[in-house]
Amino acid sequence: MTPHNEAEKEDIAKTVIMAGDPLRVKYIAEHYLEDYKLVNSVRGMYCYTGFYKGKRISVMAHGMGIPSMGIYSHELYSFYDVDTIIRVGSCGGNSKELKLLDIVLVDKAYTESNYAYTLDSKHCNLVSADIDLNDKIEETARENDVKYVKGTAFCTDCFDLYIPEKDKPIGRAPKDLDLIVSEMESFALFYNAQRLGKRAACLLTVVDIPDDKKGVSTEERETSLNDMIVLALDTAIKV
Repeated sequence: MTPHNEAEKEDIAKTVIMAGDPLRVKYIAEHYLEDYKLVNSVRGMYCYTGFYKGKRISVMAHGMGIPSMGIYSHELYSFYDVDTIIRVGSCGGNSKELKLLDIVLVDKAYTESNYAYTLDSKHCNLVSADIDLNDKIEETARENDVKYVKGTAFCTDCFDLYIPEKDKPIGRAPKDLDLIVSEMESFALFYNAQRLGKRAACLLTVVDIPDDKKGVSTEERETSLNDMIVLALDTAIKV
């Protein structure tokens, strides 16, 4: 057990699906897992372990932001012997090619955060997802006829809609990076996985487009998130 997780080591599966919102985690457990049980509720960061198509899988909340993801993914990898984490989250779209509710597979995460420097005294601001795990996600997407876009995420310390001049931070990024989406957790997940010899991937659904005034209805958001969740779960049974 840790200060943030009351589960016993054997309570958590080797493969974990993570989402920022604890209620989304509860939704995944209730709608997709069989014989599931709640194994952590410390700080409201629910973790459930059950079975999906015969495979033992855990689903756990990671909260919002790089520090929160940094804590929970580190503890899962280091203290619970988790091998694989797939994040399922939401994001803002930066590319004109993206539409609301598009699914994005993150191949790299770029950040201006000092997370790596604080943790390891390393100047690292760009880190990749696990290539083999991403290959399995793409294979599963083809099998399930799920359309997706693959690209680099801008992992920020600020909620992108609250940044007064959003173009400024993106403009400071290396010119060869095409930061198609903004979100707040993938860098810490990928960095922890890389330094600890584990696997990590991140799937996102676009829920905000800067110039799109239409917005996303509750029903549309749930349906699209379901497509992403099933893609993650169907991949998880292969690892």
